[in-house]
This record gives sequence, structure tokens and C-alpha cells, in this order.
Amino acid sequence: MQASYEVSGHRIGNSERPFIIAEVSGNHNGDLQRALDIVDMVAESGAQAVKLQSYTADTITIDSNKPQFNISADHPLWGGKNLYQLYTEAHTPWEWHAPIFERARSRGLIPFSSPFDASAVELLESLDAPLYKIASLEIGDLPLLRLVARTGKPIILSNGAASMTDIDTAVQTIRAEGNDQIVVLACTSSYPAAASESNLRTIPVLRDAFGVQVGLSDHTMGIGAAIAAVALGATVIEKHVTLSRADGGVDSDFSLEPAELAALVQESQTAWEALGSPVIRQTASESESQRLRRSLYVVKPVRAGELASPENVRSIRPAGGLEPGMYETVLGRPFRTDCEAGTPLTWDVV
Repeated sequence: MQASYEVSGHRIGNSERPFIIAEVSGNHNGDLQRALDIVDMVAESGAQAVKLQSYTADTITIDSNKPQFNISADHPLWGGKNLYQLYTEAHTPWEWHAPIFERARSRGLIPFSSPFDASAVELLESLDAPLYKIASLEIGDLPLLRLVARTGKPIILSNGAASMTDIDTAVQTIRAEGNDQIVVLACTSSYPAAASESNLRTIPVLRDAFGVQVGLSDHTMGIGAAIAAVALGATVIEKHVTLSRADGGVDSDFSLEPAELAALVQESQTAWEALGSPVIRQTASESESQRLRRSLYVVKPVRAGELASPENVRSIRPAGGLEPGMYETVLGRPFRTDCEAGTPLTWDVV
């Protein structure tokens, strides 16, 4: 079993309830108060962590209208924009990080972020971020991975658009820096993602291939895929969140609203609790059902010496008599004593 990791009083691991990360992304819509309100909503949902993305348009790209810098015109959310325009709209200003982190901590949440360059790591270290997330499209930025790994803090990697070789290189790069606190999230890097492209069966493959904790960074609509991921071994679930999809926002179309996030927290815990152990046995709560299982009973009054027959012996509920499988064995045997209807058939009476 993969090792569990401790993060600010919470543990990430198979023996712990799923670690739910609420991703703010650009759903603050350029309003710090809205960002703080989202933090409050996340706290009320019961999720453990709230995550930002730490970049500016200038740290992640350049302002260019060359074709390769333009988002495909048919993109369902961001078509017609170039990268610089999208990231200008979606970024979380540097000066907002401290008040957001402070609000999150005051509400019992773990605040952290995805850094996209060294200046973001420096900012997050100044705020004592307890863990880091590497976004899907940065998994090949090995200098960034090394820098984050050297903090000694747990690292969550999303694998959207990555190959097994990409993931292996990233994991080995982090481990080479002496950091083995790694979570790999299965992720489909499309927005929104179709459930049919989620490929959740890769979750145990990633766990076993790399010896890490695993989870899901989910861009599908709703919570169904996330709950299914828990059943396949996910210990971490990340979902984008918003106060209301009707308010708009760069990621609002595939983000969870407050009631949906609360449902994710509750139902993912239910799914985890339901996993139990791979041992078939009666549970403590099944004692009454065990008592009511079928067994062999005398179903009409008989006298000593009478023979057991289909007329006087049947398999009925409850338990207490011989197992039903003994029915053919006892037929034709004489009763040792008088019995009234409702007497359990045991070897003492036949």
C-alpha cells in the first residue's frame, strides 16, 4: 500500500476519507470579495482544501496574435481569444494571495496553489503554502518540478495530455530531489471534459506503476465521475467551483455550485466508507439478518417414531434448525421425540 502524507493536520491516503480540493481558478471574475466568498463557501461544504493558480499573463505566455498563440476558434469556452487575453482575464493577482490564504486558514481550510514559474514558487513559499500542484501542461517543465520538489512539500501532479513516459520522467525528477510525497491525478485536459473520455480505470494503473497516491482532477459536469474514481482508489479529488454558473467566469461552465460541492464531499466519503475490505464475512449489522436465514423446522405436530417427510419438515425462516442443505439427509428418518410445529429440526429430535 502506498504511503500516506500529512498536510496541515490532514492525511492523504487509502485509510483516510477522500481529500477534496476546490479549485477557484478564474471564477473569482476579477473580484477579490468574490474570491473570499468562494473560500467561505468551500469551508461550509466540508472540503479540506482550496486551490488557486499563481501566474500572470506575462509569466505564462507573451502577448502575441501569431496563430500558435490563439485558442482554437471552435473551443466551447475560450474560442476567439489568444492565450494572453485568457490569462489576463483568469489570473489571480499576486496581492490577493495573502488575504485569500488568510481567509482559508481562518476557516479551517488548507490553501495552496499551482505555480507556473519561479516567481510564483517564491510567492507561495512566503505564504508558507503546505503543498503544491503541478498543472497538466507543466508536467514537462522539469526545472519547475525540481524547484518545487526542493521545498520538501507534497506535490500533486495532473497528467492531462501526458504519456506514461511524461509521468515517469516527472515522478523520477521529483524523487531525485529527495521528495517522495507525490500524488498523481488522472486528468482529461479538456474543458469541459466528456465522461466517456475520463478513462478512470487508469487510476489503479497509475497507483501501481509509480507507487504513489492517486486521484482525479475532474473537468466533467457533475460529481458522478469523481464518485466513481473513489471506488477505483482515488484518495484525492479536485473540482473547479463557483458561487453560481449563471454568474459566468472562465471556468464556470464545468464548475460545481455550492450544493453540488457539498454533495461531492458527502458522497465521496460514503463511497470511501462503502469500500470496506476484500473479505466476505457477516458484518455486525447483519446479525439480525443472520438470525432470520432459512433452516429446517418441524411445520406440523409429530409423534416420536414418525418419519420426517415433506409434510412435516420444511426449509423456512428463521435460523435455528439444521441447514437447508441437510433436507434430503433427514427425510425418512424417525423422530426421537414428540415435536410441535415451530420446533427447530436438530439432530436431538431426529
